[in-house]
Amino acid sequence: MNHIRTRTTAVTALLLLPLAACSSSGTGTPAGQGDGGGPGAAEDRPATVTVTPRGEDVRAGEPVNVTASGGTLTSVTVTDADGRTLGGELAADGASWTSRRKAVPGASYTVTAVTTTGAGRKDTVKSVFTTAEPDRVNKVDWRPGANTTVGVAQPVSLVFDHPVTDRAAVERQLKLTTSNRTEGSWAWLEDHSGRDRVDWRPKEYWKPGTEVTLTAELNGTDSGDGGWFVRDYTTRFTIGASRIVRVDLDRKQLTLVRDGKEVRTVPVSGGTPGGDKRSWRGTAVLMAKEGTINMNSETVGLGDAYDKMVDYSMRLTWSGMYAHAAPWNDRWMGRANKSSGCIGMSDADAAWFYAQVRPGDPFEITGKDTKGVVAPGNGFGAWNVSWPDWTARSALR
Repeated sequence: MNHIRTRTTAVTALLLLPLAACSSSGTGTPAGQGDGGGPGAAEDRPATVTVTPRGEDVRAGEPVNVTASGGTLTSVTVTDADGRTLGGELAADGASWTSRRKAVPGASYTVTAVTTTGAGRKDTVKSVFTTAEPDRVNKVDWRPGANTTVGVAQPVSLVFDHPVTDRAAVERQLKLTTSNRTEGSWAWLEDHSGRDRVDWRPKEYWKPGTEVTLTAELNGTDSGDGGWFVRDYTTRFTIGASRIVRVDLDRKQLTLVRDGKEVRTVPVSGGTPGGDKRSWRGTAVLMAKEGTINMNSETVGLGDAYDKMVDYSMRLTWSGMYAHAAPWNDRWMGRANKSSGCIGMSDADAAWFYAQVRPGDPFEITGKDTKGVVAPGNGFGAWNVSWPDWTARSALR
């Protein structure tokens, strides 16, 4: 349910009075009137209906509950100010109804309940309650985008604007389904930006052709200190052909493996050994194909070493490691690692390679003199965490 902007003020009673009633087998006279309160009058009393939450500016984040005594509920409808319904489940005995979703912040809800008594009396009763506006709204940036085709290593990643202190409450609202029941898990980590983040990755690389749907029913969920979510999120994507990029920095070469077969090997030059210009090792995931971009060493803490336009740029980490064309290093391709941390290729090899890969393809990087393994939150470094350690990061384990 989307965040509701229209507000309605109304008085809510704990005991709801009938708006309309059908005649029953009794006299139809209110209890205690006309017949001295005999048995027939007692049978004609309407059911008592209770709704929670109730009142004005109540706290959001709870389901709507409706109960009946002295009769049963036959139907319950909860609508917001824009006419959208909040679905729910009626108990088998008709004594209660509970919404499947929570009441969202800053909303007005009208509850309409139809009851039936044992004597056959039917009544329709209504009540309105409103929820308080959120003190703070938490938003989500998620990847991959909707209706995309990605590589076999692509995780689902959600980064939050504000801290998430109630991680279990948030994770319960995240529903990921696949076309082939792929085994996987959510894990909480710190994004390279320092923000809270939760990623879902399969146990092994995705099977090509898998269709994936994420439904994040977060509207009305309290993230804790970070505030409320006021909308839902959804994304659908498909896993493309298997393309694995193997980068051997000791041998200074890169090999593209497609569907288990080596397609081509090209010479490269990686990060200069012995200092901050070394490359990362481990599995990095192609985040984006950015084409021709300006690369400035000062933005990654390397002083004024370079400031130039670079072609066929493929981002591998948030910290600035790319694979790209590096014609200025042509004499070192396949011979020595002389870059400032990126994986450089000739113009021709970079153009060919750029056309072959897509976001989500893994780069499996090996080499003795590197500056460490890519961190989980530095791009998509989830594959550098063992499966037991990954599943242990779920808030629901």
